[in-house]
Amino acid sequence: MANPSETRSRLCLIEDDEIIGESLTDRFRLEGFDVDWCRTGIEARAALATHRHAVVVSDIRLPDCNGGELFLDLLASVPMLPPFLFMTAFGSIDRAVELIKAGAADYITKPFDPDALVAKVRALAEGYGAGQILAGAEVLGVSPAMRRIAESLPRLARHADSLLITGESGVGKEHVARLFHRYAAGPQAPFVAVNCAAIPDTLLEAELFGYEKGAFTGATKARRGYFEQAGGGTVFLDEIGDMPLSMQAKLLRVLQEHRLQRLGGEAPIAIEFHLVCATHCDLRAMVDEGRFRDDLYYRIHVIHLRIPPLRERREDIPWFVHHFVDAFNRAHPEEKRRIDPRTEEALTRYAWPGNVRELKHAVERACILSPGPLLGADAFFGEGLDAGPDQPPPSRPLADYLMDCERDYLRMVLEQHGGHMTRSAEALGITRKTLWEKLRRLGLQAREDL
Repeated sequence: MANPSETRSRLCLIEDDEIIGESLTDRFRLEGFDVDWCRTGIEARAALATHRHAVVVSDIRLPDCNGGELFLDLLASVPMLPPFLFMTAFGSIDRAVELIKAGAADYITKPFDPDALVAKVRALAEGYGAGQILAGAEVLGVSPAMRRIAESLPRLARHADSLLITGESGVGKEHVARLFHRYAAGPQAPFVAVNCAAIPDTLLEAELFGYEKGAFTGATKARRGYFEQAGGGTVFLDEIGDMPLSMQAKLLRVLQEHRLQRLGGEAPIAIEFHLVCATHCDLRAMVDEGRFRDDLYYRIHVIHLRIPPLRERREDIPWFVHHFVDAFNRAHPEEKRRIDPRTEEALTRYAWPGNVRELKHAVERACILSPGPLLGADAFFGEGLDAGPDQPPPSRPLADYLMDCERDYLRMVLEQHGGHMTRSAEALGITRKTLWEKLRRLGLQAREDL
């Protein structure tokens, strides 16, 4: 079994092309990685069972299997799987995105810049740590902005003990905070979320720092505050911009000294924690207006992540829609839902002022209220939700839209015939060979006829 230092530097390369495989092996070794080069899925299974790898770099097309199917099979059978990065041709990007939804770490399209590939692999290797990237690790989206944030979190977690996240309500600030926590402290460490806007000013100090028995009327026993409860883990202060100035000064002292004193207590208590603050406010403007302490601002603003709203990363909207529909289908296997590509276009045009939270609720409502399996526009826009004529149309080629329509229809026919190739081809009025070629081009799977 490899030790932790070896785990961080060993890479599994799954590539059957001799020229590409040899070139990448040489490059990664020059970059300091130990490389297990596997040319088939069988070799990859043996290597992954023998060694612990920091990253797996895999082609999707392999001589004995499909790289995506290999990943999904390992995901279901291996308790701890290293992050997978797929190398894919442009025509298989949809398949790569589906694999990311299933838990793959990232993909890169061919032909690619070797430096870009090395950078992605190194970022994943740094985030692997001592085995804290678990199978099925969540991703934040497929847009460049969210992928950059996801790639930066492992590195930030290794070096920073505090993080400031800003963005509009509903963009997913707490989700990013929990991912940072998982990298920084581990999934077993406590994560304590505090909504500063929801706690009355008179109770905030007691809630954060705790109190001793008899500290005030009603304090019949001592109680640990949120910071003590998060010892060794992470405190998430949501809407820190709503914290009163008097409390900000006390918070700053705790952050600087990593010591607190309970209400009614005499001895200070040493604590260790990571801190993540979040707000939808412009803290810099609040400092200028005297509504936020400048010393606290500079203390929590060391590392700042801004999460853009959905309207600035529209390519994430279809990804989230399919993610939420898949979640509904897993929870209700008797009511399989699927999205109409034309509806997907309308959802992409809508501005989503409530961001991911609003989108999630809209998808859940559509899945519940839709009378049939296909989610059409009425399921989303029937209750006043309007895509809006002033929204800019998505910059998407017609060929891509038609391909989505074809993919959705073929998937529906395959489901109706249990994945049977011959019966599906007959229903479509095409030959079995033509259907097989279409499925391969569109990244769909069907079982072989018995």
